[in-house]
Amino acid sequence: MIADVDGTLVDSNYQNIVAWYRAFRRCGVTAPMWRIHRAVGMGGDQLVAAVAGEDVEDQHGDEVRAAWAEIFGPMLEEVAPLAGARELLVAVKENGHELVLASSGKPDHVDHYLDLLAVRDVADAWTTSEDVEATKPAPDLLAVAMDKVRGEHAVALGDSIWDCQAARKLGLPSIGLRTGGFGVDELAEAGASKVYDDLPALRAELDRLPFAAKAQ
Repeated sequence: MIADVDGTLVDSNYQNIVAWYRAFRRCGVTAPMWRIHRAVGMGGDQLVAAVAGEDVEDQHGDEVRAAWAEIFGPMLEEVAPLAGARELLVAVKENGHELVLASSGKPDHVDHYLDLLAVRDVADAWTTSEDVEATKPAPDLLAVAMDKVRGEHAVALGDSIWDCQAARKLGLPSIGLRTGGFGVDELAEAGASKVYDDLPALRAELDRLPFAAKAQ
């Protein structure tokens, strides 16, 4: 299993939305919060242009990302695990699968989440923004996740359409969660073979996940 972290295992999406909104404002750009919400799940390398356009990316992209990191950092203490997160990951391992946490977060944020979830001894590997040049919806992060455990078959788990699109580009099935605020139809259209309301519901059907080989 390749599991997304933000919004999937930890309840951090709305802190991210506020931090991005404030970061844009700091750089003289007022981006509608609903549009930021729709882009959360992308990495910061993709989000600025998706929300505010290529001109803002060219003129202020690095500045916005630096402001986001500064603003979001103090919010980390507000982030809590989603119900059933650790229990699901333990069950994945007990079912005999390897587990990679596929985050495009900054390394220090990923470290914080590993400790918050208490899964350093559960996950086989994890990723950060430093592992790839292009984050979701590009498939690179998922490919790195598979390579870290030399995986041949996988299923991706995420809360956004960007997770599902990245998996589809790699030829992998995906499972969607409604915890990111996307609708069931949206996640299914993006490639999710099934959508669950929460992690405990997914855990109850863990043995039905559609593991498949990565496209060559």
